[in-house]
Amino acid sequence: MNGRTLVTRLMREGGLYGLTAEKFSLGRRNADVVRAMLDGGIRIIQYREKTKKMGLKYEECLQLRAMTREADAAFIVNDDIDLALLTGADGVHVGQEDLPIEAVRALVGENMAIGLSTHSPEQARAAVSLGADYIGVGPIFTTRTKEDVCAPVGFEYLDFVVRNIDLPFVAIGGIKEHNLKAVADHGARCMALVTEITAAEDIRSKIAALTNILCP
Repeated sequence: MNGRTLVTRLMREGGLYGLTAEKFSLGRRNADVVRAMLDGGIRIIQYREKTKKMGLKYEECLQLRAMTREADAAFIVNDDIDLALLTGADGVHVGQEDLPIEAVRALVGENMAIGLSTHSPEQARAAVSLGADYIGVGPIFTTRTKEDVCAPVGFEYLDFVVRNIDLPFVAIGGIKEHNLKAVADHGARCMALVTEITAAEDIRSKIAALTNILCP
């Protein structure tokens, strides 16, 4: 199964979508956090580290790629297309101000999934027409884990996507244990939580609690 197929299948199946955030990981290495995520049952991991040197990011991604492959999990790299290609990632996730989807597809080929962050109905429709494999929908709530983030889109945009967009999507932005059920009740099946997981004292227990909310 190629990466594109794996990513879209796992996203349609639903569940938690894990992201690295070493700055918010209580001093733990990304590899240790991702190991706990995988042990807890998360099957989609995105590597998102904006400020590290490229050589270090490359070494980390090689390690995480090996770990996710062993766990039959999908591995996605945020923004860095060259890093995704060099480390054999299943997908790459880009934002509205990154390279356009058609340019990314020309670089990565047909076997790698492309995710696109979206914040409005117009952007979601454009993602469909441009050939994105999945979209990020958010930020649902206020988030402080990402710089230069737009204002929260709330449930109105999420409701639009559920009703009108057939692409797999991940809801993201300020999602915590206390509001996770509300996001699911609005139709999201795949949800990204960042600091709620990376900053948990016991990541495996936190994932179990979150999973119990989604699948009581």
